[in-house]
Amino acid sequence: MSERLVVPDELDGSRVDAGLAKLMGMSRSLAATLIAEGNVLSGGKPVGKSAKLTSGAVLHVTVPERRDPLEVVEEVVEGLKILLDDDDFVVVDKPVGVAAHPSPGWVGPTVVGGLAGAGYRISTSGSPERAGIVHRLDVGTSGVMVVAKSEQAYTALKRAFKERTVDKVYHAVVQGLPDPLQGTIDAPIGRHPGHDWRFAVIEDGRPSVTHYEVLEAFGKASLVEVHLETGRTHQIRVHFAALRHPCAGDLTYGADPRLAATLGLTRQWLHARQLGFDHPRTGERVTVTSDYPEDLAYALEVLESGKA
Repeated sequence: MSERLVVPDELDGSRVDAGLAKLMGMSRSLAATLIAEGNVLSGGKPVGKSAKLTSGAVLHVTVPERRDPLEVVEEVVEGLKILLDDDDFVVVDKPVGVAAHPSPGWVGPTVVGGLAGAGYRISTSGSPERAGIVHRLDVGTSGVMVVAKSEQAYTALKRAFKERTVDKVYHAVVQGLPDPLQGTIDAPIGRHPGHDWRFAVIEDGRPSVTHYEVLEAFGKASLVEVHLETGRTHQIRVHFAALRHPCAGDLTYGADPRLAATLGLTRQWLHARQLGFDHPRTGERVTVTSDYPEDLAYALEVLESGKA
């Protein structure tokens, strides 16, 4: 399918990926994929995703036929790092923009595909597209993630996550200063009644518990450490948004776009910092930590400098 699009005045100056997503009613990640594949042209030349749109400019967009959305594609995933390689599992540092596994509506890179492309043979338990996946991180969240390589590890790790014996530690930069500085958010989460792609604190939602502690305050924002007792979709983002302290850069949940721009953020400041679990074979405690990626580290530097 090919489309000819004229950039309207209201999108003048917008990034191409963001503008294309609005013009075609698609996700920003899909727009970025089309751009990266050279399927978006302006003046006969491929555009870059961070290029700016100009009012009246003409874009020629080709949307190719897509593969089976559940097919695992072996690929090299840029930024996917191995933090710990064990006979029973592999712990990865998942970059932003990468899904845990293939799913309908997602055409970008996946952890499963990246591991397959790197030569890893992981557990075949579960459906083929989710082989080895015992937990997930959102596409827009970076950080540490464990994938089972053996059947024993798959069973043991799935049980550990279900029984909440896994320590899941996140770091987030949230707007303002939470009060109290240390506390627990115990509020049920379910689908937003008005937006099926968002979640919210609702009365009949699933039980959700988030423990947090402010590590550093910067005035306009604070660095917090978060321990998850449950693992609902968007849990940290929803809970802090409900407190009126959304994650910096998280425009979906009400973050200030001006602060996001000042910090150079194009996604929420949220990182899976550490994962602790019992080794599925030996029972010894395993703890793996992930460093902040460049975009989050830069935003933190801006806050520490007082320039935000």
